[in-house]
Amino acid sequence: MSVLGTLTRRVGHHRWFGAAARLLVPADRVVGRLTRGRVVALGLIPSLVITTTGRRSGKPRSNPLLYVPDGEAYVVIGSNWGQTQHPGWAMNLLAEPAATVDVKGRRVPVRAEPAAGTERDRLWQLLVTEWPAYRTYVQRAGGREIRIFRLVPTGRGAAADPPAAG
Repeated sequence: MSVLGTLTRRVGHHRWFGAAARLLVPADRVVGRLTRGRVVALGLIPSLVITTTGRRSGKPRSNPLLYVPDGEAYVVIGSNWGQTQHPGWAMNLLAEPAATVDVKGRRVPVRAEPAAGTERDRLWQLLVTEWPAYRTYVQRAGGREIRIFRLVPTGRGAAADPPAAG
């Protein structure tokens, strides 16, 4: 892991970091789109771009997310930087579990499986190993249960085209 990646993990639990990172998400979307998912989060942490279907608009919505691998699947968490409301992309997955991810230059169709019980506990451990600040985000979230999804590939990935703006 790079020195910058280590530093990012160290400061990730500070409130100012979450606020600053939220401001950078639009730029991160553009970089992820231009690099076809090869560079997300400045390459500091394992990241992907998920494209969901808007639950109200029906339009594609793309968001950069940290992920951890779990076999062939990708594990993501709806921490929303510790805010008290769920992120829109997580609500979209509950309404329509079919999505795509752009990761390492590949576009992969996936189906979202919300994690529960012992499976959720296992995936939580994977996530906090990668990004310890999730523990802080749980405290900030005001009692809401932070959703964890396992994104299971549903077909072969192809070279990624830029995802739709979202």
